[in-house]
Amino acid sequence: MSQRHMILGFGAAALIAGALWANSHSYAEPAARVPAPRADEAPRAHLETIVVAGGCFWGVQGVFQHVKGVNQAISGYSGGSRANAHYELVGTGETGHAESVRITFDPRIVSYGKILQIYFSVATDPTELNRQGPDVGSQYRSVIFAADATQKKIAEAYIAQLDKAHVFGAPIVTRVDSFRAFYPAEGYHQDYATLHPDNDYIAENDLPKIEALRRLFPALYRPQAKLVGTAGE
Repeated sequence: MSQRHMILGFGAAALIAGALWANSHSYAEPAARVPAPRADEAPRAHLETIVVAGGCFWGVQGVFQHVKGVNQAISGYSGGSRANAHYELVGTGETGHAESVRITFDPRIVSYGKILQIYFSVATDPTELNRQGPDVGSQYRSVIFAADATQKKIAEAYIAQLDKAHVFGAPIVTRVDSFRAFYPAEGYHQDYATLHPDNDYIAENDLPKIEALRRLFPALYRPQAKLVGTAGE
């Protein structure tokens, strides 16, 4: 069971214990700006969508809500069926789902390749298998759910490029799977990093990712997060 799941599941006593534990254990992945992909999509005049997973969806959503050109980033589940797309079931690691984020973006402002570069730079550690930091299980795996053959080809080529350049200290284990379905998570999971900045889990694991985005991608950093509730504005 992850520290985050413990905080949500066991009430006030767990909140206190989790806070004390988090104060002495920081699991935020070190961020480093990786090279941009050599191949990218041709510019398009309409919004695009990509679904990515890389650990707790709170942090991944929080990162992309601060990226200029992202119209919406919504937390949810992908990789399993509609029937078991519920937090408590996904948390067992037995549903096939990964905690995921569906990113809708304007490629005239931020390209698909740039989305991938941000993902590998600050949103996830692509060398961790079936875990991210304190969260362990296949539901926290690193995976890109490509919307079409072009997205899949570019993502696979980018992973090969980064591995060949030995950008990370270990091989990349991020999978590239074809997109099948995405199921939005429960409402209380949406915008969590913005709404709960004082939560110890968020402070230790997710706010450093958003700060890394600001530091490494200043031209694309948006100080005001584009929340799910304001995505249509």
